Amino acid sequence: MPQVPAATPRSRVQVPLSFPDGYRVDAELVTFHGLADGREHLAVVLGDPGPLPLVRLHSECLTGDVFGSARCDCGPQLREAVERIAERGGVLLYLRQEGRGIGLYNKLDAYALQDQGLDTYEANTALGLPEDARDYTAAAQMLGALGVDAVDLLSNNPDKAEQLRALGVDVRDRVPTGVFATDHNVRYLRAKVLHTQHTLPLAELSVG
Repeated sequence: MPQVPAATPRSRVQVPLSFPDGYRVDAELVTFHGLADGREHLAVVLGDPGPLPLVRLHSECLTGDVFGSARCDCGPQLREAVERIAERGGVLLYLRQEGRGIGLYNKLDAYALQDQGLDTYEANTALGLPEDARDYTAAAQMLGALGVDAVDLLSNNPDKAEQLRALGVDVRDRVPTGVFATDHNVRYLRAKVLHTQHTLPLAELSVG
């Protein structure tokens, strides 16, 4: 098991969150010193985390999280995660890994290739980029800095659980998110099932 260098909290600030549908909740935002990749990742602590918090690793998605793009399910997943974590108590780690780690500009280049018929993973490969470049070392560091060593993970992605376990985090259970399929993102969701074994019900993701 690799030795994960320790990170420490840098600052903690209380922030009231408000979503376009009217949902509101108070959160504690935590920043860190010493994260392995040097990026400005953020922990969003919601409710009372307790000894076995519900945790989500949410990769930044400017198009989905901010602009409401229907080409992915990121925005709805973020909204769902905040409420579910607040109800139970836990942490949402907002990770600055746009486009599964390839960056915003490359993600939009991949979108252009998807418009020509490639799926999201094939488009990354065509650009000479990894299908998924994300590394969750910083996430494990953040959890350690918050005193969290065991979690229930809110995710459909088995790779997140596998990486966290390899980094020393005890993932007790992987809790699936909802299915947020639209006419615009159904091919994207099917690709996640077929390429990376996301636990989404494939029968519900038929392409019309």
